[in-house]
Amino acid sequence: MRAVMIEAHGGREALRVTERPAPEPGPGEVRVRLEAAALNHLDLWVRRGIPGVAYPLPLVPGCDGAGVVEAVGPGAEDIEVGLRTVLAPGVSCGRCEACADGADQLCRRYGILGEHRDGTCAEAVVVPARNILPKPPNLTFDEAAAMPLVFLTAWHMLVQRAGLGAGETVLVQAAGSGVSSAGIQIARRLGARVIATAGSEAKLARARDLGAVETINYREEDVPAAVRRFTGGRGVEVILDHVGRDTWEGNIRSLARGGRLVFCGNTSGPRAETSLPHVFFKGLSLLGSTMGSRGELYDILRLAERGALKPVLHRILPLTEVAEGHRILEEREAFGKVVLAVGAHHDRR
Repeated sequence: MRAVMIEAHGGREALRVTERPAPEPGPGEVRVRLEAAALNHLDLWVRRGIPGVAYPLPLVPGCDGAGVVEAVGPGAEDIEVGLRTVLAPGVSCGRCEACADGADQLCRRYGILGEHRDGTCAEAVVVPARNILPKPPNLTFDEAAAMPLVFLTAWHMLVQRAGLGAGETVLVQAAGSGVSSAGIQIARRLGARVIATAGSEAKLARARDLGAVETINYREEDVPAAVRRFTGGRGVEVILDHVGRDTWEGNIRSLARGGRLVFCGNTSGPRAETSLPHVFFKGLSLLGSTMGSRGELYDILRLAERGALKPVLHRILPLTEVAEGHRILEEREAFGKVVLAVGAHHDRR
């Protein structure tokens, strides 16, 4: 099979499309013939490497995928060969207290496809049987592959961590990202009012199409000042952010009293300064969030099947152009997801 391999960390030249044997499923595992794989910002970190983090190189990257079950290992015979599936990106032990409590993302052995084991940027992948979820029939493989990681992340941030409620106002930073474009839809589904930021008028228009009622060009406007203007000086109840250092101070200033800042990443840098009096005098909550449970992903896919949540696709590329996909993400060109067409019939439902 063809697969993208990272043998050593580096620039986009570190992505090599090679031929390798298709993996065989072991006990409790399933092999999926992939039709589509979606790229995430996590793929950039895996390719570049992070000081102090050891990745199991050589590695096939890719967290998200959709395809057809083609082989099952011992103990996974209840999974039907031929099932059209979308993959849960997180892998946990399935036995510990966190897993038993439905919080598998807190499992001490939790990992992610394409980061801790071979992922989806290949023509086939082996995953645990519990990672096999039915693909919503109304979604193409491309659309299905674009949903799991970003919608799961945004759902867990807004629903479980921030407890966003109807009538509240949420600021969604960097609306063009996969997590943020999902977050806008989820917030609107919850009955919240959405203010979104982006760095271009084209992206702001797309954010309004998804449901943002107010938008801010962060390259041209002071975001906290604009937030105060849109909220009558009060600030927002919730902020969804994954940018980190560049937005941190403005986020603290943009929150209303009792507001919640929920964040899942630090694409602009891992360290930020905080004025502690702003936090305790205003009663703010700073909430870290990573991924979400498989149970939440079932909820998301049910809503997708009803048309209530929709994947946002920026561009579809062949597997051989994976480096171009990384370039699009690195240069912030995308609104939504970049998808790799892996199978010969990747647009088949």
